Amino acid sequence: MKVNELMAKNVVSVSPDESTSLAARLLYRHNIGSLPVCSTDGKLRGIVTDRDIVLRCVAAESDPERTPVREIMSRAPISANPEDDVRLAAEIMAAHQIRRLPVTDNGKLIGMLSLGDISKTHSYNMEASRALSEISLNIKKR
Repeated sequence: MKVNELMAKNVVSVSPDESTSLAARLLYRHNIGSLPVCSTDGKLRGIVTDRDIVLRCVAAESDPERTPVREIMSRAPISANPEDDVRLAAEIMAAHQIRRLPVTDNGKLIGMLSLGDISKTHSYNMEASRALSEISLNIKKR
């Protein structure tokens, strides 16, 4: 099965120039833990997570209203191709300890694939479980 068959196509994203507080509100409103950061041409530029906001903005005593997302986002995000096999995507997620994987086509964001998306397909329960297990084990080691 290909990534484009399981990925979410309606993805909430944020611009690098938007405020960190807007990113936090979007995460809260959509009950998600990460947002792709895209330029006006739709190119994926980074990822901002709830953890980035807490550690790189709030804990650093920066003002979330005045701190642009570009200052706290993770750059050079890992992504998948829509034609990639879901097993490969699960391996990428496990190797990089991420639960949500942006899907890009020629650098433009076209979707997001989560471990939850993978686990909904009974054919890939094992891959999703293994990826989550590896992510969880690596988090405990930190």
